[in-house]
Amino acid sequence: MTKRQTQILQVVQEQKKIEVTLLSEMLEVSQVTIRKDLDILEEKGLLAREHGYAVLKERDDLGNRLALHYRKKLGIAKLASDMIDNGEVIMMESGSTCALLAEQLALYKKDVTIITNSVFIVSHIRENMMGKVILLGGEYQKESQVMVGPLVRKCAREFYVDKFFMGTDGLMPEIGFTCQDMIRAETMKQMAESAKQSIIITDSSKFEKRGVVLQARFECIRKVFTDEDISDIAKENLREHHISLHTVLGSMTTECASPKKENTNLN
Repeated sequence: MTKRQTQILQVVQEQKKIEVTLLSEMLEVSQVTIRKDLDILEEKGLLAREHGYAVLKERDDLGNRLALHYRKKLGIAKLASDMIDNGEVIMMESGSTCALLAEQLALYKKDVTIITNSVFIVSHIRENMMGKVILLGGEYQKESQVMVGPLVRKCAREFYVDKFFMGTDGLMPEIGFTCQDMIRAETMKQMAESAKQSIIITDSSKFEKRGVVLQARFECIRKVFTDEDISDIAKENLREHHISLHTVLGSMTTECASPKKENTNLN
């Protein structure tokens, strides 16, 4: 995605609905150029077109969540991609920041294999992938565009990787990371059994929320990648549980807390 397209996305997020002519004036490019950019963003599912307007979608799907806090999520994805080597095999669950991480790997890493249960991620990177994608079988969950259920566990058991990346829906200070969907939470636990270390990648807004289902206890997570707006309370909570925290700070990154011995049992 170009810098101008990112700017368009940010404006649409703020305004919810904006005229193409106004976008053209704001960014000082022709309406033809703006329409081409909007076509690309619409194809990616990040916004919609409506009678001379660019409109933020209302539906709560991954494409919409991808547009929310896009710059932060992209920075987090770029930071997380730095710990993945060319030729590596990783596992990844669904989520908007995970989709951007997959995109970074598809564009800039060589021969990386992504094992995932996310149909959305496979579709998102299909035109750019230089390495391989392995889609785990299972029951298709339309809302999240993921494969879930016992078949995912059976397929995941055929692999063993060093890193498993996943998003999160919230944080419970006394327990760990949470999810809104029980079936997805169980699927993430099953996938984590096939990895040496489990890693959370998410924007900091999620640490101010609570999901309804336990996704992973603190001791099961080795690293967290997020942005600089994470609260001091959340930072301290992660530090107390020996989780390595990596944050995006503009063009710089910071790291604090040392990881404890890994534990991949998320039950």
